[in-house]
Amino acid sequence: MPDRTQAPVIAITMGDPAGIGPEVILKAIRQARVRRALQPLLVGVADVFHDCARRSGWRLRLQEYEAGKPRDADAVWIYDIPSAAQLPRPGTPLTPAARKRCGEVSWRALVAAVDLVQRGEAAALVTAPIAKAHWAAAGLKAPGHTELLAHLAGDVAVRMMMAGRRLRVVLMTTHVPLAKVPRLLTTQLVDETIRIAHRALHEQFHLDSPRLAVAGLNPHAGEGGLFGREDQEILLPAVTRARRRGIDVTGPLPADTVFFHAYRGMYDAVLCPYHDQALAPFKLVHFSDGVNVTLGLPFVRTSPDHGTAFDIAGQNRADASSMTAALLLAAELARHQKTRNRQGK
Repeated sequence: MPDRTQAPVIAITMGDPAGIGPEVILKAIRQARVRRALQPLLVGVADVFHDCARRSGWRLRLQEYEAGKPRDADAVWIYDIPSAAQLPRPGTPLTPAARKRCGEVSWRALVAAVDLVQRGEAAALVTAPIAKAHWAAAGLKAPGHTELLAHLAGDVAVRMMMAGRRLRVVLMTTHVPLAKVPRLLTTQLVDETIRIAHRALHEQFHLDSPRLAVAGLNPHAGEGGLFGREDQEILLPAVTRARRRGIDVTGPLPADTVFFHAYRGMYDAVLCPYHDQALAPFKLVHFSDGVNVTLGLPFVRTSPDHGTAFDIAGQNRADASSMTAALLLAAELARHQKTRNRQGK
């Protein structure tokens, strides 16, 4: 086998053990292009990965990860998260006790993986899907991956980006009712989103001068106030302020045309006031290969753009395209970050 010791080590969390996370991880890392691009370090319950491999007919050899110890050429590293009780097999009914155990181990896997990245033993983090309800069943307070990662990184401000080869979108607000969006939008929020997106595209995506577009909240970006004042009174001042700082940002622009121009290459990312404004056009283009990137963290974190899919878990039917894209993008961004650090920028 080729020497991959120069490829970045990527910590990959198991996600919820009852979901499709372990399946899509194994399907992704079996691909030659993935194994050429990175060294996978699985973080989760070893028995879960072994069971998943057996059901798919793959003879998986796991090697317990030890810092500084070389990996055997035919093995995959595992940072084992022991489970005190047996975990449910994917596709089986989940009892309240099983849900709690799933939540506990997926939480512990994420915390351990972040520690590996923060210690410099992994170059980036890729997370398989968790079930927020299972975290809640285990009494864990963070509502999801992003919030816990922001806290573990020092309570930093973060934003969600969905990234594909043809389109990138960044969300100003995430999972909130549409009726609340106008009240949540502030010039400070928009300004911070612009700063976070610009910095991430420059430092992680290696773009010298990122070109940003801000999508308007209202039809036709408010039509000069005729269809709403938010675009002129909230979005425009933030754009003006960012341009004065030297950031290449345009807007607010009508949302019915800005994504077309971004898809054609005019902009490197579109910054969107609300969830579905960003995700609807993005998933039209990148339904299977979209990647969730958390901007604002001091390390690279990506994840596939799908959930646990309990309904097909354990059936070997899950599509690994998004996990594959998440792994390849994490490796690419880790290489960019390494080059930047080496150059002292």
